[in-house]
Amino acid sequence: MPARILNGIPIRDQIYAELKQEIAALSGAGIRPGLAAVLVGENPASQIYVRSKIAACELLGLGSWMHTPPASITTDELLALVAQLNARDEVDGILVQLPLPPHVDTKRVLEAVDPAKDVDGFHPVNLGRLVSGRAGLVACTPAGCIEILRRSAIPIEGANAVVVGRSDIVGKPMALLLMHANATVTICHSKTRDLPQTVRRADIVIAAIGRAAMIEPDWVRPGAAVIDVGINRITDAAEAQRIFAKFPAKLAQFHEKSSVLVGDVHPAVAEVAGAMTPVPGGVGPLTIAMLMSNTVKAARLRRAQSASNNMKGNMPGAAAAQP
Repeated sequence: MPARILNGIPIRDQIYAELKQEIAALSGAGIRPGLAAVLVGENPASQIYVRSKIAACELLGLGSWMHTPPASITTDELLALVAQLNARDEVDGILVQLPLPPHVDTKRVLEAVDPAKDVDGFHPVNLGRLVSGRAGLVACTPAGCIEILRRSAIPIEGANAVVVGRSDIVGKPMALLLMHANATVTICHSKTRDLPQTVRRADIVIAAIGRAAMIEPDWVRPGAAVIDVGINRITDAAEAQRIFAKFPAKLAQFHEKSSVLVGDVHPAVAEVAGAMTPVPGGVGPLTIAMLMSNTVKAARLRRAQSASNNMKGNMPGAAAAQP
């Protein structure tokens, strides 16, 4: 029996409907959450990603600002731009689109973002909060994977989950979120011994290793839930033929466009798995939805912290206690 397809688009639409209610409530309190995007240079893929994020802001009624410095920008100049955005109160979220040019110190730039505005969830402070199970801003793609599982009624608690990939952006935070949801988690990577056998034990497989169609059908336990985070563009005819030999529609798409998208999971896994995300249209829509969710969350948390600070400042004796 073919796998149940876990389409990300209706799940994204559910989240957007919930966010619109929350945004309306914030608007009633005079708050309009806002996202500032920084797009360095003219990388076509990055331009598409950022435009889609700004379009999502407009759809939901969020404020949005787009900064497009040239590829020649220095690390110090980019740090100065981030500092300006940190200081702007109407900006609740700051998105620095990756990759940055090779001469820019990416880590310095990402760590310069105010953790309270780090809607990508990349800052070490937010990663530390995730490790300790404290409230914070969580990386968007792993958070989206959790939403797919929960909203598709796939049990996480007690499940054996295998995460294939150990990146700071997906693999590590994904493993932490699954552990916090009471799964038993194994993290695999390119050096894992007998990777297929390890994956085969999983009730839930998260594929995020960045290799086209790497997870084969005989790697997957029948009935397992498979979340495919990968998105790889195939441009080689022999590779397309190898992967899509039994999928004529995909081969026809390749011959028409000279390229085709595939995840880290071989499409034939759908014949074995109990549930599986498609590529495209699975995890991708949820990544943007969780970015929007983080922007709204950042607005709420920042205003709550500001109100708390004001209350402390107005308490009797507060002024005398200050140095």
